[in-house]
Amino acid sequence: MKIIKEAMPYIIILIAVILIRTFIVTPVIVSGTSMNNTLKDGEILLLNKFDKKYERYDIVVFDYEDSKLVKRIIGLPGETVEYKDGILYINGEEAEDNFASITKNYKLNQTIPEGYYFVMGDNRNNSSDSRIIGLISEKEINGTTTFSLWPIKFVK
Repeated sequence: MKIIKEAMPYIIILIAVILIRTFIVTPVIVSGTSMNNTLKDGEILLLNKFDKKYERYDIVVFDYEDSKLVKRIIGLPGETVEYKDGILYINGEEAEDNFASITKNYKLNQTIPEGYYFVMGDNRNNSSDSRIIGLISEKEINGTTTFSLWPIKFVK
């Protein structure tokens, strides 16, 4: 009985950590160079699982073929995303694309259905993103990240 009483605070802490990691925040490691120069290979991010309201330019994490991919939301449900002559257009209007590294001259014209997002890596020339793997369902997104645990910094 005394052992259980002494162990109770540790059991409560363990349960709290498991619940927080499962439902609120968890670490995620960046794998690859698709988010250069914003994020580097091996950075440890803090994933916010609680926030399910996604906006353009949010950095999101989702599962794809047994790995976690980190990409930036470019197109929202109901929008048309177009790349012409290296310039990003959303619904026919030129959009801010300050995160992108040098972009190859490729053609893209995609209308996004409800419940889906168009995501891209910031390293546009070296990223398996919605141009290759298709649109990402809102259900597939694990959450957003705005903080790197290692190296310590805020990311946007």
